[in-house]
Amino acid sequence: MRPLGTQTPSLKIPTRPLGRTGERLAALGFGCMGLVGWYGTRNDGEARATLLEAVDRGVNHLDTASSYQLGENERFVGAALGTRRDAVFLASKYGITRTPDGTLVIDNRPASLRAAVAASLARLGTDRIDLYYLHRIDRTVPIEESVGALADLAREGQIRHIGLSECSLETLRRAAAVHPIAALQCEYSLWSRDPEAGLLAACRELGVALVAYSPLGRGFLAGNFTRLADLPADDARRNMPRFHDANVAHNARIAQGVRELAARKGCAPAELALAWVLAQGEDILPIPGMKTRAHLNENLGALALALTAEERAGLRALVDEIGVRGERYPEAMQRALGG
Repeated sequence: MRPLGTQTPSLKIPTRPLGRTGERLAALGFGCMGLVGWYGTRNDGEARATLLEAVDRGVNHLDTASSYQLGENERFVGAALGTRRDAVFLASKYGITRTPDGTLVIDNRPASLRAAVAASLARLGTDRIDLYYLHRIDRTVPIEESVGALADLAREGQIRHIGLSECSLETLRRAAAVHPIAALQCEYSLWSRDPEAGLLAACRELGVALVAYSPLGRGFLAGNFTRLADLPADDARRNMPRFHDANVAHNARIAQGVRELAARKGCAPAELALAWVLAQGEDILPIPGMKTRAHLNENLGALALALTAEERAGLRALVDEIGVRGERYPEAMQRALGG
């Protein structure tokens, strides 16, 4: 195993297609959500250095959202990129907002989408967003209206491609009938395999890429923490049922199994867990979050790690045998899935 933080030698990052768009993106993207908040401790200097080193090494797919730190994430990413904006494929999203009292609101109204794109362009300091997602699906607005509004923005050049996030199979099909959908973003990892219940097959039928967020189980499968006490007091993962004390000890058995196989293969747990996701198909684009260069190097190591069919099946069986306890999100966010 390479010491943590050492650079993967002479690694050329392979590319994968973004659905039927003709775009080819780095096989491993960069989830920006935790760069300046929510997870772990904040270090803007290291976060910026990590982002820029990733771009230097060929990671050209960056994913942010208007809701991440109330727009601060987009401002950080835009400022960090500066004149290097054209070197990357930039994705953002809108659809999750909160009222002043903290109540979750899902909003896909056409007027809101137009205003949100304008605000994201300003924060990012760019004239277009390469891929724009409905972050969650607003059940009070017909998907045809929301996607139609995004199609208008695409014709105007403000966005280039349209994506959906955590939607239902029916919504995906209805959306694709209005305008080509470039990507569906879903949580997908060894222990979050919901897309396999029909969505992944539909994506392949429709020519939609699956962008896999949290492919490391929010760091848990990578061994970044094993219990709530390991996390800072303001870490967002403290609110997630899978990491509550009643569940985390049970779920730690899965992470332990990943660590044991990684040790036998001479790699880091993060490399193993990411390699499993990458092996599920060339049309899958994982976007792990990372805020340190050590974790960047570790994650990129997954691109050079080959898993046998037996190892892939063994990891799947490990999770199935132990079972996962706890929902992915707190109650309000959990209800917002699958619209």
